[in-house]
Amino acid sequence: MTKGLIAKKIGMTQIFDEAGKVVPVTVVEAGPCVVTQLKTAQNDGYSAVQLGYGDVSPKHVNKPMTGHFKKNDLPFKRTLKEFKLDNAEEMKVGDVIKADVFAIGDVVDVSGISKGKGFQGAIKRHNQHRLKETHGSGPVVREAGSMGACSSPSRIFKGKGMPGHMGAENVTVQNLVIVKIDTENNLIAIKGAVPGPKGGVVCITDAVKKA
Repeated sequence: MTKGLIAKKIGMTQIFDEAGKVVPVTVVEAGPCVVTQLKTAQNDGYSAVQLGYGDVSPKHVNKPMTGHFKKNDLPFKRTLKEFKLDNAEEMKVGDVIKADVFAIGDVVDVSGISKGKGFQGAIKRHNQHRLKETHGSGPVVREAGSMGACSSPSRIFKGKGMPGHMGAENVTVQNLVIVKIDTENNLIAIKGAVPGPKGGVVCITDAVKKA
């Protein structure tokens, strides 16, 4: 991994390419991010960089984080994320990383917290089938069905799809292409959809190359 940024999802729109074709894109506000900490192999056992994004009032920052920012005389940031960049050791605390770190045509992976769907049944949550609604199926056509055997094994096997809370989990969409960059406003247009709601925080990294 050589590039990484924290961004805020603005929303989706569409643009036209050189051939006049419509391209659906997600616009994100990528940075500016501040390097708030460096992890080194000598002190931490691995090499990484911690980035901060989004200004926040000091009264909304707890004491440990206040000391973390004041230690290097850094502005208070709302979101902190760690990236294991290959060139992390070349960076310095206080460096500012903007959207221009990426270029048009770059292939990236975008991670974020997906939209929460609340409590959902097994059909919506796991795409299970329902029973036919005729010949006495009764009011159970959307239920999950058998939970397992009787006295043996006397339990439900781990991994069975059941109703429960859906969404609100970390999701990564891979191999998305950057089609436009506005360096003045730190905006990046990414082809396709990215996880999360409008205003949600996402992490953009260059795509992992497969061997």
